[in-house]
Amino acid sequence: MTDTQAATPRPEEADGAAPAPASGREPLLKVTGLTRHFPIRSGLLRRQTGAVRAVDGIDFTVNAGETLGVVGESGCGKSTMGRLVTRLDEPTAGTIEFEGTDITHLGVGAMRPLRRDIQMIFQDPYSSLNPRHTVGTIVSAPFRLQNAVPEGGTKKAVQELLELCGLSPEHYNRYPHEFSGGQRQRIGIARALALRPKMIVADEPVSALDVSIQAQVVNLLDDLQRELGLTYLIIAHDLSVVRHVSDRVAVMYLGKVVEIADRDSLYRSPMHPYTNALMSAVPVPDPRRRQRSGRERILLTGDVPSPIDPPSGCRFRTRCWKAQDVCAAQEPPLVALKTGHQVACHFPEGGAADEGSAKG
Repeated sequence: MTDTQAATPRPEEADGAAPAPASGREPLLKVTGLTRHFPIRSGLLRRQTGAVRAVDGIDFTVNAGETLGVVGESGCGKSTMGRLVTRLDEPTAGTIEFEGTDITHLGVGAMRPLRRDIQMIFQDPYSSLNPRHTVGTIVSAPFRLQNAVPEGGTKKAVQELLELCGLSPEHYNRYPHEFSGGQRQRIGIARALALRPKMIVADEPVSALDVSIQAQVVNLLDDLQRELGLTYLIIAHDLSVVRHVSDRVAVMYLGKVVEIADRDSLYRSPMHPYTNALMSAVPVPDPRRRQRSGRERILLTGDVPSPIDPPSGCRFRTRCWKAQDVCAAQEPPLVALKTGHQVACHFPEGGAADEGSAKG
């Protein structure tokens, strides 16, 4: 996305090291072995005959004040993971800890107070806003649901939120159909900020928007993070967006996290073959930069396997140019090969076992 390349750059983090919780504190969010299988039922008695393994055992942490970007192809489980973290969906297995509290299986009543701290921005600004409600009603919904009365009244608080998100306070009585896609997404962001959450999960926050305004919304999220001290978990498939907004990046493939690293380390030297293939597909408009990078386009063969019956061992092995017998026999664990850089691969790029096989 060319627009984001002109956006205000984020401060650079230390090379090779992900941000660590201050004073050795626990991460804000900790996910361990998170799994979500959707049952497949058939027959007259609707017996389960299989399952779609949308998310199949993932581990990651998000520290307070940082942004973790999650990337991967469509259907790899990114959005399902986001719904699990916000407890909009029930996990099949694993644990989700928020500020040290296990929220994995909390009921609706027990989860209600935590809704103040974890909010979500949805992908489609056209379907996530009720067309029959005014902007004031939409943005003030969190106050009503939490029985919270903001200081100065609800209308004043909503108008301040609209102004904070780059809209006019006069939009209070208008309806969603009167706004563009970018403005609707700003309304969704204002709604997510109403209760001053600690963490926001953004599911493809700009993918449904016109390219010309994507950078504006991305910069708005950056500005809000600095001003309000927010923590982001941003799900996206646009690698340019993720590079601009993220401190660390997790790469998912077929329900698994295959690599996690700080942004600079991942984009400079990806270690998983799948990540390397993703990076090679990013268009570089300047021919001179493309030639200097020396990175060849990697064309993956075959289709993404079905999450109903994923391959044994490494799930990427059916499309990987480095696959060997061990890849089918053993699933590679997600391990740290250098500071702040974890990868799940038997033959990582740049590793001792890297034989420089032809990529094609």
